[in-house]
Amino acid sequence: MGSVTPSFPVLTDPRPEDHSLPAFMVSTTRGFLPRADPIVTLPPEFSALESLLQRMPIRTASGEPGLLAQGKFGEAVETELPDLTEEVEKYKHDLPMVNALYRDYSFVASAYLLEPCHLRWLKGEGYGLGRERLPRQVARPIWKCAEICKFQPFMEYAGSYALYNYRLVDPSLGLSDPTNVRLIRAFEHGLDPSSSEAGFVLVHIEMAKHSGLLVSAALDALAACSSQPPSRTQLNTALSNMESALKTINAAMETMWARSKPMEYTSFRTFIFGITSQPMFPNGVIYEGVDEFEGKPQRFRGESGANDSMVPLVDNLLGVEMPDTPLTAILKDFRRYRPSNHREFLEWVKDAAETANLKKWALETDSEEGYLETRALWLKVLHQIRDFRWRHWCFAREYIIKRTMHPTATGGSPIVTWLPNQLGAVLDEMERLYGKFGGEEAKLGAEVDGIMDLVRRQRDMLAKEVRKFCEERGVKE
Repeated sequence: MGSVTPSFPVLTDPRPEDHSLPAFMVSTTRGFLPRADPIVTLPPEFSALESLLQRMPIRTASGEPGLLAQGKFGEAVETELPDLTEEVEKYKHDLPMVNALYRDYSFVASAYLLEPCHLRWLKGEGYGLGRERLPRQVARPIWKCAEICKFQPFMEYAGSYALYNYRLVDPSLGLSDPTNVRLIRAFEHGLDPSSSEAGFVLVHIEMAKHSGLLVSAALDALAACSSQPPSRTQLNTALSNMESALKTINAAMETMWARSKPMEYTSFRTFIFGITSQPMFPNGVIYEGVDEFEGKPQRFRGESGANDSMVPLVDNLLGVEMPDTPLTAILKDFRRYRPSNHREFLEWVKDAAETANLKKWALETDSEEGYLETRALWLKVLHQIRDFRWRHWCFAREYIIKRTMHPTATGGSPIVTWLPNQLGAVLDEMERLYGKFGGEEAKLGAEVDGIMDLVRRQRDMLAKEVRKFCEERGVKE
């Protein structure tokens, strides 16, 4: 076994009352969710920002058409919103509050830049061009918030759109009941909890609320191989717990079909596009008044589930290698769009697993009792990751690919080939390991043999679908 990597400060107590800590820190209780439920109410100094956000959605909380429905949001931002950067600075020691401000300014920034695209989309004209300049009263405060919280100055999955964008109807019930959760901000009809926009975001929160189980299982697996002597029994328990957690997360993911309708997704999707690799912003976007950018056009990726930390945690723990392709380079770039503590934790897990030779000990040692169980559990965990990525591909196919010819996903990755790149890597890993173990002769059980039969069939199906969509769009596989 390798040397032991110094431990990472994963919280067991998320310390929800401590506002000196970042809103996002990995814990065994809340996983990758914020340490405390998101701040809903802004300080009075930001009343102009609050007013804009309440009037912004296509359908407001009152049910009336909002500024985006009328095409008047950009004008309202330019005439009503003062530059509140100095007010943001006053809260620099209250990191959860700055995170709430970052969330809210990111909604304003996206709505402002993409409002013209939405109006054209409604007319069936395609997206056209977005606004090329973000006014200083938005650009400077979002940059300041991002600097303090260590985010990118654009909408992110965890810090703004999804994981820091919910409130509880009854705080005493917590997240235990999905009907107790509402969105704080929305672009279209998301303030209505029955809407597809609300369903889309809330499903992600429902999945992430189980991420503490993944974190605990990963730590237990690393502890098992780092102890002296290594404990295979502890490792097998950790892998079993990880499989169970992933099954729960996948079950939550499956509810997307009922909670967010495929035919309605593209109507609010417009507002979560980014700048990078998008034809709406061929020249990037100027952040007015941000001296650090020196007036140069900026390009940031849009909101994307690829910013989530759950699946990358398992990839890093189990040593799943991605192919050396330009698509994998995009995957690595997405790492910049996670909370800094999440990024550091994922890198620590990867380094710790490699330093302790977790994969080699777990899968190549056949002289310890329980090694066959380890191999079977390892493949079962990969099977759950495969299932997650397959579901994600199915969503992309039914919600996006079949409904629009726009070539790129919201984060700027190619819409057809992006997800198959990661899904194919897991399928390759499973087939490689199964063959190395001896295939059906390895006696890993009928369940594993059935999983591998599914892997082979799914690989063929995926290849045919990707080829079909690439031919329809005239792109290379």
